[in-house]
Amino acid sequence: MPIIKSAIKKVRKDKKRTMHNKKNKETIKGLIKKMRKTPTAKNLQQVSSSLDKAAKTHLIHPNKSSRLKSRLAHLMTTSGFR
Repeated sequence: MPIIKSAIKKVRKDKKRTMHNKKNKETIKGLIKKMRKTPTAKNLQQVSSSLDKAAKTHLIHPNKSSRLKSRLAHLMTTSGFR
């Protein structure tokens, strides 16, 4: 355990941030699974929006966001849903 006052505060802050980031990542994973199961334009829009926000806040890498969006969009065109 840290002894210095600022280090104690940092541990507290890190716990909150970790919980927040974990919740957001789980939400994104759920949206991606939903999109893969039922590819619709509405689902694609939700996933794209959440991936953009995650990349903007450095929760995930911007290239990963782009890659996932591209694959999910390709899923829409190949599966016959438009």
